[in-house]
Amino acid sequence: MTTLTAPDAYGTLTESATLRIQRLLPGPIERVGAHLTESDLRRKWLAAGEMKLEVGAPFELVWRHDELTDPPGARPAGFGDEHRMQSRITELDPPRRLSFTWDNGGDVTFELEPRDHKVLITVIHRRLPDRGTMLMVGAGWHIHLDVLVARVSGTESEPFWDGWSRLKQDYDRRLPA
Repeated sequence: MTTLTAPDAYGTLTESATLRIQRLLPGPIERVGAHLTESDLRRKWLAAGEMKLEVGAPFELVWRHDELTDPPGARPAGFGDEHRMQSRITELDPPRRLSFTWDNGGDVTFELEPRDHKVLITVIHRRLPDRGTMLMVGAGWHIHLDVLVARVSGTESEPFWDGWSRLKQDYDRRLPA
């Protein structure tokens, strides 16, 4: 399991409906930025989907979580083989910043900041509608970023679903009721 993180592996609520989570990745910033915008790279840690890199451009994210790790772990009840979500780019400053809508669950911003030979990635998910969504999103961003760290570091991540299930319980204990 990969534990290259900074400054804290767990996401935190910066406002009542905003989750912020960070990781430190091997650079350069252009390589990390490509993992956000290029479908073939993004599908290996988050979700596939071609993006036209232009503010206002719509795109579709396609999750196939069972393909992120080998083995994928035990998929929880209620999750299918695939999930699709329509999004729209709302802010773009490659490779430093990318923001887009998140279906009916707010919006997401990725910020990249060079740190010597590494890159600090900050994910900010705003306007989370309720605590249940916060738990799912917190565990989701946490394990997806762990998979990204493993991918760019050339290491292995824990099985995706096992990590997500464990982390959802952790976030249940960490986030205010």
